[in-house]
Amino acid sequence: MKINILDQSQQHRPRQHHLAKLGALVTRMQDSERGVPMRDQLLSDTIIPDATTGRDLVQWMEQGLHVTADEALHLSWLLVACGFVYPLSEPRNLALRPDGSLYRFQAPYFWPLHYSQSEDTDYAIYLARKNIRSKGELDEYEKELYSALHQKINHEWDFVVCQAKEQYRSGRERPKGDRVVLECQERAHWLVRRPPPGALHALDSGLNRVLEPGAEEKPTVELYRRQVMYYQQAALRSRTKSSVSLGSLLKFTESSSVYDPLLTTCLPSNPWVTDDTMYWTLNSPSVEVPTRLRVERWAFSFRELLRDPRGRREFQAFLKKEFSGENLAFWEACEDLKHGDQSKAKEKAEEIYKLFLAQGARRWINIDGKTMDITVRGIQCPHRYVLDAAQTHIYMLMKKDTFYRYLKSDLYKSLLAKAVVPRETDKNARFPRHASPSPVVLRAAEEEARKATATVPQVDLTQASSSPCRAGVYTGGGAPSSLLPLSRVPPGVRLARSLSSSTSSVAPSSPAPPRAAPGSSGS
Repeated sequence: MKINILDQSQQHRPRQHHLAKLGALVTRMQDSERGVPMRDQLLSDTIIPDATTGRDLVQWMEQGLHVTADEALHLSWLLVACGFVYPLSEPRNLALRPDGSLYRFQAPYFWPLHYSQSEDTDYAIYLARKNIRSKGELDEYEKELYSALHQKINHEWDFVVCQAKEQYRSGRERPKGDRVVLECQERAHWLVRRPPPGALHALDSGLNRVLEPGAEEKPTVELYRRQVMYYQQAALRSRTKSSVSLGSLLKFTESSSVYDPLLTTCLPSNPWVTDDTMYWTLNSPSVEVPTRLRVERWAFSFRELLRDPRGRREFQAFLKKEFSGENLAFWEACEDLKHGDQSKAKEKAEEIYKLFLAQGARRWINIDGKTMDITVRGIQCPHRYVLDAAQTHIYMLMKKDTFYRYLKSDLYKSLLAKAVVPRETDKNARFPRHASPSPVVLRAAEEEARKATATVPQVDLTQASSSPCRAGVYTGGGAPSSLLPLSRVPPGVRLARSLSSSTSSVAPSSPAPPRAAPGSSGS
């Protein structure tokens, strides 16, 4: 029996489909009648056969594929970067210029679609032949690769050198035009396959994987172990009919539509439409008596209850009556550890462990031994998720046991009976709009206050008991018109008033001297 390999993990790499599409496009561009115009071109006193220009490539892309100029330029650049077209004017630069620069289509043998198992040997032969032709003048990265290949394939290095010498000897017998074409062709091929450091690698696809996804692996123990594990996981995966899933989704939607303010009318009114803030007041976290829809929503799920601060407070009161309030306190502490300040995560984790999990803890919680072992091992190197196992255990304990007892308790039923059912507000009612004042108005008010402050003379604090200062202090019952409002009185005058008032309050009480009548001369 043949077992199909279904494990498509990191060891497999799908073929690069864009290269196949680019190859088909290049075949279409080389058509003798409707393809890119190609003719003999002159390059440094050398005639290059079947060459074209970058302008012709971009123009054919724009007209033949019905794309914009930018898209045609990008697609032409992609052909050069992937090695389907190579430059002749600047063979070291794999880029396309939409001008009169010369380019030529790469031979299908050098296309990136084809992979050679002896690529290291071919590259070593190319570097050896280039080294012979240039008399040792290789680039720095090529020298490093040449030395590395010499050590890697040292057992066949004699074959590499012999092949390089033979190819160099046969290449000298060819015409100059063919030699230039072959040199630019191989240089572009290896610039795509083995780019220099820091250059763009158009064929880079991440980790090395098996090139043939459909190829069968050798039957080993590891292969059968992975297959058995895969089929065990597939057999344990829960499956539900689509009709059952859709029925559950429809039931949930129907039961939740009444409580969704986007699908039903907001009671008493929509605050974004009527400017009535009563809806926010009734649904605030600290409201004394919540609405009936809000209390009924807690019965949907335990998560719904914990998400509402008001519901969590009621659930905490119920847990205190059952002497298990530490469960919810531990869950809240774990939430604060995960989502709080991470610079204090280590201190928080140790504090939670000492308070809830350590032997003789003040608010000890009951968890199983396996969960405790996991927590104890993790607390040695605390992080934000170190208490996830214990938190999940306590959460499931409250969800499966305490939550359903709370829904049946008198505490929940009494709160549901006292819950408010707001009536719909009259749509024609007018409510004051709560708009922020304009920054221009605020700036003008500040300037007026600054000008008024500048006109008031500053008061010397050392002369607080002098007559000018007394003129600004009034202790009678009326409101004299000569005094300024407190908001427009300078800070120095305010301090003088406070000092004089405190002095008068500390001094012993004495009868006030008689006030002279208007117009009389008094001493």
